Amino acid sequence: MDFESGGPSVVKSIRQRELLNGWLRLYAREQSLPRIAEYQPERLEEEKPDLVYYTVEADRDPPRFTIQSEGTRMSSAYGHTGKGHYLDAYVGPRLAPYVMPVYYECVRRKLPVYTVAHIDDTYGRIVAYERLLMPFSNGGAVTDVLASLKTICEDGGFEIKNLMRGNDTLPRPKIRAVIDRDLSYRAPGRIPARDVIEFN
Repeated sequence: MDFESGGPSVVKSIRQRELLNGWLRLYAREQSLPRIAEYQPERLEEEKPDLVYYTVEADRDPPRFTIQSEGTRMSSAYGHTGKGHYLDAYVGPRLAPYVMPVYYECVRRKLPVYTVAHIDDTYGRIVAYERLLMPFSNGGAVTDVLASLKTICEDGGFEIKNLMRGNDTLPRPKIRAVIDRDLSYRAPGRIPARDVIEFN
């Protein structure tokens, strides 16, 4: 699976960009992965329905991801909660080839990964599935991954229940990017000094 190189601007969702900015603030201090306990961006509570926490066994090949969240929109999309299950077993053999390489790349690169895929709901409406993965560590290997999962339909309403399992079509990848550029955090709305134009 190929991944393009991208900066934070590749992320479409404003809320996901805010979450990424929170990660970048922590990363920029030491140029190393932050600890999950340090991550407390604004409006984190509001985002919880779209967030999934994973603990990572990075010493395994490939790494294993244990789902630590329940009651999220991902549970609706897959038809049942996954808390306590390995991610690869939860998504199943049909979807694992589309899902797992994204998580493996996040752990391998120790950087955020952003993807967009199109999925058909049970009524045939096209849903954009936007996924942002952010890695965390207690020092060294990745120990945790936080995923923000957004679903958007240009036609308006859509059926999220069993979105990932409810039809015969597989996800159609549109964007797969490792966020490895412009990793120095810049507060939104600020103009870098070099871009300021002085008028005399």
